[in-house]
Formats: sequence, structure tokens, C-alpha cells
Amino acid sequence: MGASVATDIRESTVRPAPPHPDERKSWGRVTTPRTLLSRALSVPMALGFTVFLPLFVAVQPGDGQHDAAFWLQLLLTMYAGARLSAMVLTSRRKLLQGSFWLFVYMAMGVAPLAQAVLGRVPTPVVGPRSDLTAAIGLVLLGCAAFDVGVLLARHRPAGRAGGSQREPRPVMAHRRRLQVLTVVAFLGSAALIVKLGGPAVFFSSRQEIIAGIEEAGVSQDGQAGQALLRGFGTVPALLALLLYTRWLITSKFARRKVSIIVTWSALVALNLIVNNPISNPRYWFLTVMFSLLFTVFPVSAAMYRVALSMAVVIALLVFPFADRFRYDEKNYKPVETTSFLEPMALKDYDQIGMFANTITFSESGPGHSYGRQLAGSVFFAVPRSVWSSKPRDTGVMVGQWMGTVNTNLSSPIWAELWIDFGPLGMGAGLLGLGYASARVDRRYAKRARRSSPPGSLISTVVPLVAGYSFILLRGPLLQASGRIAIAGMCLALVATYRQDKATSLR
Repeated sequence: MGASVATDIRESTVRPAPPHPDERKSWGRVTTPRTLLSRALSVPMALGFTVFLPLFVAVQPGDGQHDAAFWLQLLLTMYAGARLSAMVLTSRRKLLQGSFWLFVYMAMGVAPLAQAVLGRVPTPVVGPRSDLTAAIGLVLLGCAAFDVGVLLARHRPAGRAGGSQREPRPVMAHRRRLQVLTVVAFLGSAALIVKLGGPAVFFSSRQEIIAGIEEAGVSQDGQAGQALLRGFGTVPALLALLLYTRWLITSKFARRKVSIIVTWSALVALNLIVNNPISNPRYWFLTVMFSLLFTVFPVSAAMYRVALSMAVVIALLVFPFADRFRYDEKNYKPVETTSFLEPMALKDYDQIGMFANTITFSESGPGHSYGRQLAGSVFFAVPRSVWSSKPRDTGVMVGQWMGTVNTNLSSPIWAELWIDFGPLGMGAGLLGLGYASARVDRRYAKRARRSSPPGSLISTVVPLVAGYSFILLRGPLLQASGRIAIAGMCLALVATYRQDKATSLR
């Protein structure tokens, strides 16, 4: 784990990544990733995330206890800060790993540390203090397992001994199927708009959207019906926009075709309606912005670093107040505070507390579910009329057991894995997640280049997954499953290995 941090920082301070031959060929000169962070700024950046900000939060006045849970939380925050610094300073773009450590640093690190200092939490922790301490320790264990997975991926054998390693053919976007996806996007979004009463509803509040779903009778179909309606209304539109954006940025042919530009403009207008920040949860809009940013700037190391760095500032200063459009004017109650710590203690950063509540819930009688919760997420589309014992999502289940009025609570991936498989299963799951993230990041760094084909799907899919990972890490998984399944179907529709001019984007 320490070796991983040191290696990542050495990548940024010793030498830049070697240029790809295709970049040299296409631009006529050797190019390296430009950076806005010089070596002189590397040390202040690392110290700021790792030491100064955590200690600044820790020394603020408050009513919290300085016990084992507090010191473990401080250690977790500093560890996540060191790993996030490594992600920001590395010369290679690591979108999935960067997203993971950004989430851990803010949602599992700085925000819970502020709650520990103030002695206030957004969701009550109903169990003993020892369960909270155990939850923090398990999160730290999961982070260490994630790093072990990254190290295993880094030292994976590079092919058969004595043989040449052949680069597999990239998966491309099929031009005709992309047109079909675009039609599906407009039909799905139109169905959502008509069902909820017109475009004006999408510029009112999320409360109005929920009321529109109830009036349309969709809520009677259960969570699966709501997820499918909203998923088909938002996901195909976003994915089609990302693919067309990628096509226009990388292809002169596309920029000369009026029909492609008109289609892209129509998709932009459609996404402004169904995927705007007013009518959508903040984490989904974060997915939209993150995926668009790295689709527009697929090779910019500077943009990658600025995005991760600015995301910390946004998470601290903007995100806690970004629920302005959740309620209408009558029901909106602005937070009045004189401290930047209070919004993080009063708003949505309840991940550590909900993990502790999940431990208390499990130990109160039900025990581990041994894959049942995961099965409910995988088979989310099966109606309860067919599967009467279908599990509820973990956040709702624990919230109802706690007796809370609002059961729209988080269930971070640590809690989802723990309630199903216990601490060993949780560690194994996060180790596998780290391994997969490192492998995908490495493949993305090789493929997402200026000279890569316009229809290369990995250049679009990885930014989308990186953005959606905030939702997956926050949980519950059952609520996140609908959009994953729909995105998978859309990608299966457009994907092809054929690369001739008649089928592939150019």
C-alpha cells in the first residue's frame, strides 16, 4: 500500500509517461501530457490533502468525542488524502481509481471527520459506539484491499513468455446501430416527458417529478417500474450524446456532415430537458458532467488533474447546498450556518453512519444474507408479483428497521458487501474492484488517444463508468441497477468488432 502511493507519486515527479507512437505519427513530434501542476506544487498539494485539511477539520471546536472512532476516522481521511494526491499528481489518467479515491476522501473521510468533530450526523447512528468504530475500521480495511488489487494488476504478467503480445481489436460503435440508439433515446425520453406532463415539469423541482410519477401511476408498479421509466428516459439520451460528441471531436468527416451536427444539437437539447440538474439527483448530474468532461477532453492530463482537484472544492463548498431544486419554494429550507463544517454534518454524507447502522441491524438478529441482497440488485427487474420475497434495497431495509420517516438512505459498497458476505467477502470484493479498476484504467490510457478511432467505445464507456461510480459507491445497489442494465443494453446494441468504413464511425 505504501509502495503504491510512492509509485504513483514517482510517476508524476520523476518523468512523464512515454509518448505513444501513434501520437508521434499523427502530430509530427513527440508529445507528452501537459500539466498545470509543476513539481513545486506537488508537495503542497499532497500535504494539503493528506495533512493540512484533515488536521484543520480535526482541530475545529465541537461536541464530538475524541475516542478510538475519532482517531480511526482521522487516519482514514489522511490515508484517502494520500491516495487522492497520488491520483492527481500521476502522469497517467486513472479515471476509475481517481473517482474511487475522490469519493472515499470526501464521503468517507472529510465529511465524517467533520461530523465526528461536531458530534452531529445527518442520519442517526442507532447502535453502540463500538459499531461505528468497527465501520470505520472496515472502511479502512476495504481501502487497503482496493490498493492490494491495484498492486496485483500492476504486476500481472504481460503475456506468454517468448511470444509477442498482440493488442486485441477494439470494440467500436456501429454507425447504423448508433442511429437506432438515437431513435430509442428520443422515444424513451419522449415517453418520460409525456408521462410526467410535459417539459415544464423538468424545470420545476425533483418534488414535482416524484409527484408526476405518482400521478402517472408508475409508483404503483414498484421501484422497478420507476427505475425503468426514468432509466429509459435518461440513459439512452446521455449515451447517444456521448457517442456523437466523441465522433464530432475526433472526426473531420463528422464535422462536415450537417446531419450529424443537427442530430448532436437535438441530443443536447434533449439532455437539457431530461438530464438537467433541476430534476435529477445530484449524483446523476455529477455522472453526466464527469462523463461529458472526459469525452470532450479524452487525452488531457491537465484537465484530469484540475477536475479531481476542483471536485474537492466543489464537494466541500457547493455539493452540500446543491439540493436547492429538490423541493419547491414552499418546502425548501435553506441551511443557515456560520461554519463550513455544519453542512457536511447536516446533509447527505451519511455513508459511514449507515454502514454502522447496517452492522447494528445485522447483529441484532438477521445476520448476513449470503448473496440475497446482491441477487435482488442483479434481478431488479423481476416484479414482486412474481418474486414475492424479493429483497428491498439495503438502505430502505435498514432505514425501516431504524424507524426513520425518510428511507431514501445510502448504503455504500462496503455495507452492501459486508451484509452479504461478511468482512472477508467485503475485503475480497474491494480487492477485485481495485484489480478491475487498474486494468481498465491501463487499457483506457492506451486506447483514449488523439489518433484512436472515432468509434472507440472504451473512450466513451470509461468516463461514463467513472462518473456513475459515485452512485455505485454510495449505494444502494438496487437503486443503481436499473440504469446499469439499460446502459448495458444500449452498449450491446451499438457495439461491433467490424471496422470497415461501411459500419464504423469515421
